[in-house]
Amino acid sequence: MDDFAGTKPAPPALDPQKDALFLDFDGCLLEIAPTPDAVQVPADLPQLLTDLSERLGGALAIVSGRSLRELTRFLAGYDGPMVGSHGAEARGMTAPMEQMPDGLEALQGELAQFASDQGLLYEDKSHGGAVHFRAHPERQAQAEAFVQDLAHRYPGFAVQPAKMAYELRPDGYSKDGALALLSALPAFRDRAPVYAGDDTTDEPALAWAEAHGGYGIKIGAGESAARFRLDAPQQMRDWLASARED
Repeated sequence: MDDFAGTKPAPPALDPQKDALFLDFDGCLLEIAPTPDAVQVPADLPQLLTDLSERLGGALAIVSGRSLRELTRFLAGYDGPMVGSHGAEARGMTAPMEQMPDGLEALQGELAQFASDQGLLYEDKSHGGAVHFRAHPERQAQAEAFVQDLAHRYPGFAVQPAKMAYELRPDGYSKDGALALLSALPAFRDRAPVYAGDDTTDEPALAWAEAHGGYGIKIGAGESAARFRLDAPQQMRDWLASARED
């Protein structure tokens, strides 16, 4: 909870012997970019994650709304567990999804056409799609209404609000569900979950970490279930680097 001034303290030092670390990607490890493909990955980030994973005995995972193929491409050199598409696909554990919901290609086609017609950005995802209205915030209401209609017509998918975007993802999958599955793996078991994220999509996972003996780290401004806060991805990377060096 925020204090009376609406602020949260910085997180404590990571405990490599007791903690398990779960990290969002966009807005947490990396600064938000004008388009999803424009993010800038620091050259040393994959090695930082690899080194820190070793210190944690393998108890480090990336948990993102990005597709697994994108995470693998952007973080080439880091070979640890990754969860993509809000928990619907994974590397380093059994993939949670056994069968794709019906209508994926048709849904993606309608979403892409809507984005084109409205002058918005469409983001293709392996398990759904997203429409970004960052360049045209006045069209948020139209975007929301359209994706809600799509979710009604394609019942295997659910609307996932994000920063200046609406996404359609397979229903029944979430980042907190991913944390529950990851925490059952040997490397993560009996460790305190520490989750860091910046978006509304991260709030269930932040709350899950707080409720299961660990804590959450909110990146940036805004209300959050997390007890701790860092201002921006650079501060997050600095915190990770200090944990590697302790």
